Amino acid sequence: MKVIYDSQIFAQQEFGGISRYICALASQMSHVPGVEVKIVAPLHINQYLRDADSDIVRGVYVRRLPKTARIIKAMSAALCGPVSGMMHPDLVHETYYAEQPLCRSNVPHVLTVYDMIEERFPESFGAGYPVAQLKKSAVNRADHIFCISENTRRDLLEIHHLPEARMSVTYLGYDALPQTGLQAQALVGAAPYILHVAGRRGYKNFDGLLRAFGASPWLKANFRLVCFGAGALSPDELDLMAGLGLSAAQVIHVGGGDDRLAALYKGAAAFVYPSKYEGFGIPPLEAMSLDCPVICSNTSSIPEVVGDAGEYFDPYDPDSIRVSIERVLQSSARRAELVSLGRERCQRFSWERCAQETLAVYRRLAA
Repeated sequence: MKVIYDSQIFAQQEFGGISRYICALASQMSHVPGVEVKIVAPLHINQYLRDADSDIVRGVYVRRLPKTARIIKAMSAALCGPVSGMMHPDLVHETYYAEQPLCRSNVPHVLTVYDMIEERFPESFGAGYPVAQLKKSAVNRADHIFCISENTRRDLLEIHHLPEARMSVTYLGYDALPQTGLQAQALVGAAPYILHVAGRRGYKNFDGLLRAFGASPWLKANFRLVCFGAGALSPDELDLMAGLGLSAAQVIHVGGGDDRLAALYKGAAAFVYPSKYEGFGIPPLEAMSLDCPVICSNTSSIPEVVGDAGEYFDPYDPDSIRVSIERVLQSSARRAELVSLGRERCQRFSWERCAQETLAVYRRLAA
């Protein structure tokens, strides 16, 4: 069986969760006897493809320069169809949402729906943002749709009323972060801290975490809040901090690579995940794999991923966030329990399992 992944996401993402997922699937399946996989990305900007096995990639890396993004995307899309057609695939997995398939082969087409954030939180996206409409077109013509959580599947059913037989849930895996011996103390000093990772705007609810932290005299006296990634603190965030009486020494931003992130997980008193909505949620798994207690929202897909290995709160209620953080940080027994449960929980999610479940659907459709 020959499986092709199209170029869409690789012409858009230099790094990112979706392109990492597709590369992980292709890598896992390339080792299965009788299965040939190709990522057809004639022109791409993706760093994961640069590091991938050259046998599974059909394309050339081009450096992303100002004002070239649309040109690269258009040229890659135009070439993807002809290149794929010459390869005579048995199945095409579309890597993102398009009104019409790039590879027009008369074989089953599948795609993955990662979340329904644009539909649930349209206010977080600018006017004219096309993803929701493109997603609607893509899911309506797909032969099968993989959802990365049961919550995503339910939302997709509710919004687009698709036949359930065309959908399945396939949980993601995660990549172990590199451990290089770097210590958190070298990045943020020796004082205790709680950790927030990744996006902060809109539904990510970083402002709710700030309000919870700022409302707790005990937390402010004993801990700092360290946020990793997503750029420096914004003027709006700095204004909110000032209004809450939080100084630049109490809320710290750190950027950098996975080695820094791993050090921060290992050194944190706890990882706090205040998002109001996620399609899956890999950061809690990363935290659990590095023995960092997880305190998280009780909404969307997050309980599916975290299970009994997290302390939950209502992300719409800063006081609920505060109480949960204080409960964990004031109890060494609870922290130890969450670490133990987390070690067990994160072992349930692997790219090998994700690929096996995905391949079972491929085989059924291509039969």
